[in-house]
Amino acid sequence: MPSLSELKWFKSSFSEASGNACVEIAFRDDARVAIRHSVHPARGFSVGRTAFSSFVDAIRSGATASASVSQ
Repeated sequence: MPSLSELKWFKSSFSEASGNACVEIAFRDDARVAIRHSVHPARGFSVGRTAFSSFVDAIRSGATASASVSQ
């Protein structure tokens, strides 16, 4: 399996133009989606494509609108 740096990464269309605040994803060959933050590209994690699809669907439907994330 390729390392994180060898994957083909896609940046969110909602990311800042400067590229400093964006989430990037890459589709792996093992039916998983790798996710990372552009500020820390060496760190990332992966989830199954079904879980990722459910996550994206929840965001699109507004199901996560009232959730807060602490940093």
